[in-house]
Amino acid sequence: MHKKNVLIGLTIGLIANIIGLLIITQIFGKGDGIFKVLNNAIANDFLGKLLSLAAVLNIITFFYFILKKQDAKAKGVLLATMLIALLTLLLKFF
Repeated sequence: MHKKNVLIGLTIGLIANIIGLLIITQIFGKGDGIFKVLNNAIANDFLGKLLSLAAVLNIITFFYFILKKQDAKAKGVLLATMLIALLTLLLKFF
């Protein structure tokens, strides 16, 4: 049961990050399409920055699970945040 809740938290954390990325691309995209913004981010080497900004929604979901005393799900969200941080680090150096 514990591993299942961690997996649920991980999934929610990744989905929150994707939603955050969609929101960030709409805010900073100046009306351009999502794929155009992402291609521009890749070409100009700032995709990692967009991913980092998108991870802000994970803070909200993390504290929501902490307040509801669902620590295993909060651990999954934290794991998702760490995966995004690792991806951002890899994008920075490659």
